[in-house]
Amino acid sequence: MRAKTVLPAVAMTAVSMVLTLAVVVMWLGTAVPWPVALVVGLGIDGGWLATLAYERRLAAQGDANRAVTAVGWSFGLLATAVLVAHALSAEHSAGAWLAVAWLPLAAKALWLVHGLWERTALTPVALDAIHGIQQEARDEAAVARARLRAEAATEETRLTAVTEAGARVARVQAKTAQALSAAWSTLETARAGEDTGRALTCVTARVTPGVTPRWELPVWGPTEPVGSRSLEAAPALTDEALDVLVDEIRTSETPALSYREMAARFRAAGHSASEVRLRAAWKRVA
Repeated sequence: MRAKTVLPAVAMTAVSMVLTLAVVVMWLGTAVPWPVALVVGLGIDGGWLATLAYERRLAAQGDANRAVTAVGWSFGLLATAVLVAHALSAEHSAGAWLAVAWLPLAAKALWLVHGLWERTALTPVALDAIHGIQQEARDEAAVARARLRAEAATEETRLTAVTEAGARVARVQAKTAQALSAAWSTLETARAGEDTGRALTCVTARVTPGVTPRWELPVWGPTEPVGSRSLEAAPALTDEALDVLVDEIRTSETPALSYREMAARFRAAGHSASEVRLRAAWKRVA
């Protein structure tokens, strides 16, 4: 993985250094002796390479120096400026020279990318751990989704069954109401009929105009609910009377009854008292 970032940076650096040296020697060789031009080119490439090596040493130690970084980018800008100036002053193939003038800056950018990769690189063990955590999270999410879908399907099935059962009950109730209504209509017709009413009336009593009672239909309709009797409707027992009753019921058997048995027999005998008063009486007599 390291070679994927360092090899392009090394190749771009080599190409940019060779190109810079060649351009300086060709461009300045016409104005100054070629050894001087060679020294200038080597100076630019040497400064570029020296600052790069120092930056790499600091990066290996986990340090960084802004001054060194600034010097390195200055050498890169200088090499680029030399290439651009040569391209603008060239009489032939100016576009081609200008097209390769960005190589020094590109090499610096590749080394920057490689440095970022080194600062964020992880060991295989850490990568395996991260992969395991991500896979576990995906598994849990998949299980949760499957559970939700299963619960939704179960709830849908339950609601469908309840709805169908309710519909069946409603149909049965409708049929029953229809049958009752028909029977009631038949009874009403029989009651309203003069001959039929006379015949039904004379079954148990003699037919005498004005004396024979009219045959009535049975009551069919809403009824009034009977109110429940209050447990404290009877006069409340005094504490002394309550103590006597509790003691009698408790000691009616040997061994003495527990509180639950005593309370059950107390209420079964028709006596009434609140739970608080009954338990207080039990504590007093026990």
